[in-house]
Amino acid sequence: MDMSKKSSGRSSHHKLDLNSSKILWGAAKRYKALLEVNNAIVNQTSCQSFFQSMAREIRKIFHYDRFSISIYQPDSHSLSWFAMAEGIELKEIDDGPRILDKNTVAGAVVTSRKPLIIQDISHYSHWHTIRLLMEAGVRTVMGFPLIVRGNAVGSLNFSFKEPPAMIDELADFLVDLSGQVALAVDNMLSHTKLERLNISLEEQKHYLLKQVGTQYNADKFYYSSPAMQEIMRQVQIVADSEADVLITGETGTGKDCIARHLHYLSGRRDALFVKVNCPALTPSLFESELFGHTRGAFTGASSNRVGRFEMAKGGTIFLDEIGELPLHLQAKLLHVLQDRRFERVGDSQPIEVNFRVIAATNADLQKAIREKLFRSDLYYRINAISLHIPPLRERVEEIEPLVRRLTQSQVETMHRAPPIYSSEVMEILKRHSWPGNVRQLKNIINHLMILFSGKPVMQRDIMPIVNINEGEEPFIPLTLAEVERAHLIKVLSTTKGVVGGKNGAATVLKMPKSTLQYKLRTHGLDPRDFFH
Repeated sequence: MDMSKKSSGRSSHHKLDLNSSKILWGAAKRYKALLEVNNAIVNQTSCQSFFQSMAREIRKIFHYDRFSISIYQPDSHSLSWFAMAEGIELKEIDDGPRILDKNTVAGAVVTSRKPLIIQDISHYSHWHTIRLLMEAGVRTVMGFPLIVRGNAVGSLNFSFKEPPAMIDELADFLVDLSGQVALAVDNMLSHTKLERLNISLEEQKHYLLKQVGTQYNADKFYYSSPAMQEIMRQVQIVADSEADVLITGETGTGKDCIARHLHYLSGRRDALFVKVNCPALTPSLFESELFGHTRGAFTGASSNRVGRFEMAKGGTIFLDEIGELPLHLQAKLLHVLQDRRFERVGDSQPIEVNFRVIAATNADLQKAIREKLFRSDLYYRINAISLHIPPLRERVEEIEPLVRRLTQSQVETMHRAPPIYSSEVMEILKRHSWPGNVRQLKNIINHLMILFSGKPVMQRDIMPIVNINEGEEPFIPLTLAEVERAHLIKVLSTTKGVVGGKNGAATVLKMPKSTLQYKLRTHGLDPRDFFH
């Protein structure tokens, strides 16, 4: 039915006559209305503020019961919201992106690239979204395509509980408005995309600077035992697949090194390897750390932040000690791993990221599942391929070569002469149970380098260091820097990231605020990570 024809109370599916001579309120008033909408949105810097300003300005011109802008995502052939809809809430629709369906108002508009006016939606009750609108009391809907450079980028949608007066003239006005809005929306999306790219590059730069000195070096990755040779054979096979990998093994066996080696051998090696220490993810920091946040999303969010998953775009995200993650956080993580999609805290726009997951744990996840401490669905999600790293006590033949390699590495780093190991000392090292595995061995080598540089290490020297007596806990020395960093983390957690003031970390530590800020920068700590 042509828009110029009057409705007789039956449903009308209008095809607009864009050359209609009818105008709303007269040319001058119509032009003024378009100008006021443009002025309201032109200086907005976020999708949400843009939409809210536009919604307020349009409501001054005519009444609507629901207003929304849908954005077409050609890569996934789906529709998402430009911002949260204004007016009537439809939770089933508003919750997130949905596949483009021509049997919806927005889907029909984007697919046909033509306006769609339905005065009585009861005649379209076979459309699922129409039924939801009817249940909310809506009677009339109007949709207009947003066309930019010949491409449909989305749709402008209005719903009414009562058909608006002079609907043909209103539709004609909204055709003009949609052309203006299309350009503004496209510019805003381009601006947002560029802003996200800049933030992402800054975050990647910051992350890489923090990682200097800890990057994986394939030449320093040493193994010689048959058990480890078999593991590395499996790593070679698995590396170029896209399958997620679960690495298990005791503390200090080298799960981190295996994960980095997998990334290094894969086709993702040119993108980032992003490590997440799961035990350090407190509930208050979980979403911000992994998904990022927008400025003003919560108290203390003074700027936008890119999350770890977004930084891992095209690369690998390493979830270290995933078995320590609380159950309620496991559910949130599972959702992201399934969809490879998430939203920043404070933002309604979904972000789709291609990443590979490598997880590691020293826990018995099967036992944790039985004890209802770990989700079975998350376990099967991350356990597409599993690699178990044997403890050092099961590869004794590797201990002496490792001692030599680790010592030489420290000689190059510390510029000191190596200790002289007697055969008796080497036997003691081979007999030790190594509960801390390679990490413990490395710490002991560092200890010996400091105390016995260029000197012989005797049996009486090594015995107290490795605590060879049965039942004794091994001595794993920490550097002063490691002790200081751990203490700073503990204090910041207690003060919830507050540095200055009466109850701030500087007061607790009894040091000048400027000194504490210097130490935090030195240790790569950001107080914002501890905000609750």
